[in-house]
Amino acid sequence: MSNADLNIKVHIKDYPKLTDGQINYATVVAFLAWSFSVFDFILCGTLLPVISEDMGWSTAYSAQVSMYISILVFLVSFTVGPIAEKFGRSTGLTVVTAGTAMSSLLTGFASGVVMLVAVRAISGLGYQEQAINSAYMNEITTNVKRKGFRYGFVQGGWPIGAMIAAVVSTLFLDDLGWRGVFWVGTIPAVIIVLLRFKLKESPKWLEMRDVKSLWNQGKKEEAIALGTHYGIDVNKMMGHNPISQLFAPDLRKHTIFLLAANILIWFPCQVFSVLGTTVLTAGKGLSIENALVLTIIINVCAYGGYLVSGALGDRFGRRNIIFIFWGLCGIFFSIMLFAASSYYVIMITFLLGLFCMLGGWATIMTYQGESYPTRVRAQAVSFQNAWGYLGAIISSGLFSFLIGATNIIMASFLAGALPAIVGACCLLGCKKVAPGQKLEDIAQ
Repeated sequence: MSNADLNIKVHIKDYPKLTDGQINYATVVAFLAWSFSVFDFILCGTLLPVISEDMGWSTAYSAQVSMYISILVFLVSFTVGPIAEKFGRSTGLTVVTAGTAMSSLLTGFASGVVMLVAVRAISGLGYQEQAINSAYMNEITTNVKRKGFRYGFVQGGWPIGAMIAAVVSTLFLDDLGWRGVFWVGTIPAVIIVLLRFKLKESPKWLEMRDVKSLWNQGKKEEAIALGTHYGIDVNKMMGHNPISQLFAPDLRKHTIFLLAANILIWFPCQVFSVLGTTVLTAGKGLSIENALVLTIIINVCAYGGYLVSGALGDRFGRRNIIFIFWGLCGIFFSIMLFAASSYYVIMITFLLGLFCMLGGWATIMTYQGESYPTRVRAQAVSFQNAWGYLGAIISSGLFSFLIGATNIIMASFLAGALPAIVGACCLLGCKKVAPGQKLEDIAQ
């Protein structure tokens, strides 16, 4: 036994795993935080026509403002990963939740386009809620058998948040105005920030912090030995920034194919979810009333999709389930576009497409967190999540261009259904993680 091996005994903390009660508390808080992050994220788009009218903007100028906001949200979202890596997962979670509260609060005070764009950029922090949730929940549930199903509950905050935004807008817009609606959303966000302070830090991050501390003190042999004890490859971690580690030979292929899948799946999300009403009315001839009814049903069904894909991922492997769900998503949307004619066939194929597309999101977030080693987990998931949003920006422009060049049916296929199938195929180039594998056994 080397001196380094002997010396690490004094440094081994053996941080206790979180109790069932602590994990359940974290799960509920993560769900609430993600729900109100989505509430704030969705609310801006929902109320943009009202904001534009109040500000005196034309429709074209309003679209430009929306584009500027999207670009800054994309850029701000890259700041979250380094925070969670340096200061801890629970700190990262507190920061992104506080960002949601600040975004809602300050939006209500926005007095012009510059201020509105600036404060809405802060919502890029809230957008990364799901990424840091993924890293944190993966680490604290490493010994939980049904962690994918559990994370499906957390990720289900997306349709819940979207429905809360619709309900709050309906109830308070006339009496409080659009500014007051944002302020209403600030209250629960602040409460959740306070709840975040009671979260226990991830034991895996604490172990990584101790290894880094030894290395920075010049005790490199002890750091390597301690890292081996904890299952951390110190030689790959120290001296390399997290982004370069993502593209190192051992992770490069996985990162690139997963990045492509994340970007491409945003295309059908943008076309069939965000712009779904336009596709159904202008493309399939449904009335706006029927389209809105479908939108409500979609949010209910989406929650079921999260839980189903999460449970199947636990049983059959997450990469396989995402591939199947997103492949079926593209197929169902294609059938809806080119073959469906009656209202009920359109409704069934559209809902099945949304069920598979949105359901896959719960599984992809869990999969990303478990497929990267502890040394880069938070940075990796937030990096993938941030770049994924670029797909939303690109798909919006591509969809608009294709509508002018072809028609809305073909535009929906090329900018929505086809990218879903290609994105699903990209997953076959990603790392395969067997069901039930511990984080230490997957990647170092």
